[in-house]
Amino acid sequence: MPRTMSEPVRKPQLFRELSAEFVGTMVLILFGCGVVAQVVAGGALTNPKGGLGDHDSIAWAWGLGVTLGVYVAARLSGAHLNPAVTLSLATFKDFPWPKVLPYALAQTAGAFVAALLVRWNYTEVLARADPTHTIKTQFVFSTLPGNGSTTAGIHEWGAFRDQVIGTALLLLLIFAITDLLNTPPGANMAPLIIGLVVVAIGMAFGTNAGYAINPARDLGPRLASFLTGYGGAWRDQWGNLYFWVPIVAPLIGGVLGAGIYKYLIGNFLPTAGPEPAGRTPAPEGQA
Repeated sequence: MPRTMSEPVRKPQLFRELSAEFVGTMVLILFGCGVVAQVVAGGALTNPKGGLGDHDSIAWAWGLGVTLGVYVAARLSGAHLNPAVTLSLATFKDFPWPKVLPYALAQTAGAFVAALLVRWNYTEVLARADPTHTIKTQFVFSTLPGNGSTTAGIHEWGAFRDQVIGTALLLLLIFAITDLLNTPPGANMAPLIIGLVVVAIGMAFGTNAGYAINPARDLGPRLASFLTGYGGAWRDQWGNLYFWVPIVAPLIGGVLGAGIYKYLIGNFLPTAGPEPAGRTPAPEGQA
């Protein structure tokens, strides 16, 4: 029987989910890398310098990027947009393990394409601000220990510690916000609250490692920058191989934070069944 005009085209379930993860992560990175390009590269060309934003505008744009990416993808895939989220959901929330790697690849691909678009869009500005494409503008795309500063004295293991803590906080809060047995936000407000969590993490934990807290967010843009002229993309300001830190540490931290929520909060919440006698609120008008 031919398909009518009103019938949707049915794609395999996994394809739909991966498509949503790809586009949702792409939206996130377009805002995230875009704002860093504007503040770092564009701001380097204003007079006086720094005229196109600061750390707070970066934190807000990253958080809003998360919110908007989640709204794009949530209906089809749950809008993980982060391999650390996917791994944590598989570990504690029965997300299917065979989907973990495909989700992570789709998220990384979305981040890669978004970074290529930012790189293309800011071609002239990046060339004027940093003609030889050095570490000066590398962190438009990927993170560095101490945000590339040698003064801060942060090396790989200091950044690793920071990423474990930051991602643990992220996943603990995501699990709390999305737990229907706790006190979740109403009226489809969870994406906004999760975006505010990212803003808060950026404002409180942005010094040591640039709060990647997401392996796809860092690896995809790092690869895009390497392929478009940033030959030192895999190393930090000390010359050490650094790319693995914002991949491995968030995966560990995410599972740690999700586990803290599950075992110290989630296991003590009331079940979805009837409340014990004396716990059910009395109807209005009754004492």
